Amino acid sequence: MGMAASYDFCTGDMVRALNEAEPRNWPRYETVHGELLVSPAPRVWHQRVVTRLVVELCRYIEREPVGEAFVSPADISWGLPDVLTQPDVFVVPAQQSPNEQWSAVRQLLLAVEGASPSTVQADRFTKRRLYQEQGTPLYWLLDPEARSAEIWTPTDSIGRIERERLVWTPNGASLPFELALADLFRPV
Repeated sequence: MGMAASYDFCTGDMVRALNEAEPRNWPRYETVHGELLVSPAPRVWHQRVVTRLVVELCRYIEREPVGEAFVSPADISWGLPDVLTQPDVFVVPAQQSPNEQWSAVRQLLLAVEGASPSTVQADRFTKRRLYQEQGTPLYWLLDPEARSAEIWTPTDSIGRIERERLVWTPNGASLPFELALADLFRPV
């Protein structure tokens, strides 16, 4: 991590090289408009919540084929040279689903980050604003400790706190995706 701290401005290529040089795949490096973001290895609760969410999203997308759900690592840049981000969970529209290269992704239908003490500032501000800039219709910032989610759309200046359930109705879907937060954050 000491090597990363020496960068004042990072390009997507620089961050890609940092990630490729890390044999453990952690820490994870990202850049948003040149700002270097460093995430430590995820905690168990984070992986548990991410796995539960992506399983439920995949079940939903089987019924409502609006896109394809993924978990990171992934290199999402929207073709911008100073951006390379890795949302914890994300959905790509069906017509833009990448075959071999993440660089083909130019739109996200949904982006989700799991908040942790070391990443919450970047997730709440830096990355959230990037998703808004790129027109991502919905961004969820999950907080398992508070058992809640912040809900953001591209035009929101203040996010909405949800304590009951996640709801997502993408264009082209006949029914919404719904998941109770109590189920998502349930103990083992």
